[in-house]
Amino acid sequence: MKLYFAPETCSFSPHIVLHELGLPFELIKVNNQTKQTSDGGDFLKINPKGYVAALQLANGEVLTEGPAILQYLADLKPESGLAPANGTWERVRLQEMLNFITSEIHAGLSPLFNGAIPEEVKRIFKDKLNKRLKQIEHDLQQRDYLLGENFTVADAYLFTVLQWTRYFAIDLNGWPAIAAYLERIRARSSVQAALAREAMFH
Repeated sequence: MKLYFAPETCSFSPHIVLHELGLPFELIKVNNQTKQTSDGGDFLKINPKGYVAALQLANGEVLTEGPAILQYLADLKPESGLAPANGTWERVRLQEMLNFITSEIHAGLSPLFNGAIPEEVKRIFKDKLNKRLKQIEHDLQQRDYLLGENFTVADAYLFTVLQWTRYFAIDLNGWPAIAAYLERIRARSSVQAALAREAMFH
């Protein structure tokens, strides 16, 4: 498998999961401006959408969109517990959480990277994000991870996108359960391994 990534993007979540699973893979960096890959290729030929993450399988098939990639990887090793079994109520809850992260947290933070958006508009996005963080804070006061006491692919995804808050003066220390949660995940060997592997490209 090949994982196409760019630093500081949502592609970090499948990278964490690959390390969690102990699966062999090739890591290929994408230049988000030129769309050139670190192995000399044209990323648009891999993913015409033009953004990471993209997972290329041994048979040449390419899978895009973070939640789909995360679930595909978890299902390669069901015994890992990174995703509940397909067809179960717990799996639907995972999909609910992945959709929430995608539509409310990921999509809520992404516009803040756009320098053309006025500050008063960014404030609207931040206010909405605060409402979502309040819900996550409440949930994490009850349990260690999003779906209970075990780390899942949803945690890899939320951890990844919440790292972006540091660019926008959003202080997560105001949310003690979230802050403790992020430290718990940051300490995982999979996260440290992914950070180290990506740093080799700088």
